[in-house]
Amino acid sequence: MAFKQVRLCRWLASVQKSPSPACRALGSGRVDAAWLSGLAAEGGVSARPQLLATAGALCQPLASQAVAAALDTKLSELPSNQRSSFRVPLNKDFAEADLALADPTSECAYFVGNSLGLQPRGTQELVIEELDKWAKIGVNGHFQGTRPWMPIDEFVVQQSADVVGALKSEVAVMNSLTVNLHLLFVSFYRPQGKRNKIMYEGNAFGSDYFAFASQARIHGLDPEEVLMPLTPRPGEESLRTEDVVAAIEEAGDTLATVCFGTVQYYTGELFDVPAITAAAHRIGATALWDCAHAAGNIDMKLHEWNVDGACWCTYKYINAGPGGIAGFFVHERHHGKGLPLLAGWWGQRQATRFNMAHSWEPESDASAWRLSNPPVLQTVSLLASLQVFEKTSMSELRGKSMLLTAYLELLLQDLLGPDLSVITPSEPGRRGCQLSLKFSSASFCNAVFAGLERRGVVVDHRKPNVIRVAPAPLYNNFADVQRFCACLKQAMAEARRG
Repeated sequence: MAFKQVRLCRWLASVQKSPSPACRALGSGRVDAAWLSGLAAEGGVSARPQLLATAGALCQPLASQAVAAALDTKLSELPSNQRSSFRVPLNKDFAEADLALADPTSECAYFVGNSLGLQPRGTQELVIEELDKWAKIGVNGHFQGTRPWMPIDEFVVQQSADVVGALKSEVAVMNSLTVNLHLLFVSFYRPQGKRNKIMYEGNAFGSDYFAFASQARIHGLDPEEVLMPLTPRPGEESLRTEDVVAAIEEAGDTLATVCFGTVQYYTGELFDVPAITAAAHRIGATALWDCAHAAGNIDMKLHEWNVDGACWCTYKYINAGPGGIAGFFVHERHHGKGLPLLAGWWGQRQATRFNMAHSWEPESDASAWRLSNPPVLQTVSLLASLQVFEKTSMSELRGKSMLLTAYLELLLQDLLGPDLSVITPSEPGRRGCQLSLKFSSASFCNAVFAGLERRGVVVDHRKPNVIRVAPAPLYNNFADVQRFCACLKQAMAEARRG
């Protein structure tokens, strides 16, 4: 270990003779939001050398608590460090934690923002405000108070648009994820003659597949004939962009709609949205995107990427709470074009909505797709989290995320082998914050998962043998990552002993 550390210090000395601006910034402590945004803009390629440089400057192992603490200190004053804005659960509140292994009064290591984000500290206050208003003034709450209920969704549309890189007019906040996916298909999947195929990622989340198949049936088509799943090459875990584009081109005028998850829920792969969207448009197909694992995770540019439509949930990285209200996007070029849609009174122009006339006068933007008045308590839960996002930017968060996930990846290197591999792409620009760890068997994976839980580490197990680890940059830190890897090493050793 000492020899390795001497070599690392010598390496640092050689690097510092002519360090890159990025390495100088992190090594010298001059880190700001613009620096993190720059890291994101370059695709995160310098994240690893930056982390190694910090360890070398301290002459400490990268996996040490000292290095993790130093990294957290460097980023502690930045807007992206919002850990104090969230309620991090304590070990004592997890039934699975063994309090002999996990200090009951310490915070757990929470890595499941890809399943359910932590609760913002402001959530409870906002929800209680609306409950109190309901108790005190009843129905008048629709038009009175700081946040009248009738236009309640208007308090979250602009901030939601900022998170996903859209114009305000392109976003609606409504329903739940799969409902919104169906609404997009009603408007953009219009099979005619031989152009009736739906191309999707073959390992898509189950609810997406059910939506695709049911939409085919609604049009009197056989899903077995019109669904076109794409799978990775033999021996590979991720789809290559060139293979997706080639499949689109080969499908040609038989392809009606392409619909992918922006970030693949199981592997964590980030698809090349602009390239795939452009390929679909070149052959006359529409491009829809399920952004469930991308919204609040990567720096999306839905408007710039020219996607036709998109939808996302808000209970993962956007931290709006379990079953939170969802997001919906339709590019502005489709507004006012008479696309078929399912109509409801909340899509009617606000000026005439309460006339109750049987005359359809829709809003002129994405609001036309709204059906019913949004649930107030869910909407203010979303608002509480968006108020945290407003303190930073998605580009800064993306840069911090690339550092955190690169740190996780580096610390995992010593644990990889026959029992463990990482199936998420290693290129920072081809993934979000999540790394998916694949174990040699389901039984070994289950044992490791249980060992992590006993140590107060909260991760996500996906059958048969994958553990997903997602350091969310708003609230996770380097100390969390260091703790996870130390606990993983212990849990794997424990599982091998049986």
